[in-house]
Amino acid sequence: MRAKRILLALASAVIAALFLTLRAQAAEEGGAETATEIFKWINFAIVAGALLWVCLKKAPGFFRGRAEVISSAITKAGSAVAAADAQLHDAETKLANLEKEVAELRAFAGREAAAEVERIRMATQSEMEKIAVAAKAEIGAAERAARLELKALAAKLAVEGAESLLTKQLTAQVQAGLVSNFVKSLEGAPN
Repeated sequence: MRAKRILLALASAVIAALFLTLRAQAAEEGGAETATEIFKWINFAIVAGALLWVCLKKAPGFFRGRAEVISSAITKAGSAVAAADAQLHDAETKLANLEKEVAELRAFAGREAAAEVERIRMATQSEMEKIAVAAKAEIGAAERAARLELKALAAKLAVEGAESLLTKQLTAQVQAGLVSNFVKSLEGAPN
């Protein structure tokens, strides 16, 4: 407020000095040109005063608003730079640890592969044992079936051999003798 008063007083003093200077010049020259010159200077002083008043009234608010917008933009840019730096640091840290993570993943994959190989080997071993047991059971069953078949074949061959032997040795006389012996044995047996 005080600065405005001082500025207003200074502007009034300048206008008064101009007016007095022009008046003194008009008095020396004396004429119509000086009156026109005086009105030009008065018009200039009014326009300059109005411009000065507008600048003093509106310019501080305008420049303060612009300064706040610029300050806000600078603050936002600073926070964006800080966030970008944090992301860059995170990315650099991850990149530095990438080889370590890859080595750990490879070691883990190797352990998993070895465990899978062992599991498959154990499963194969178990399946082989099951197949061996099943094969032994099938072989045993086939052996028993073959033995039974062999016994049946041997019995059949024995019967056929005995039959052929009997047909060769059993003549009509031998048959009659056997029948008579059988009948005699029946007669002597109690009923």
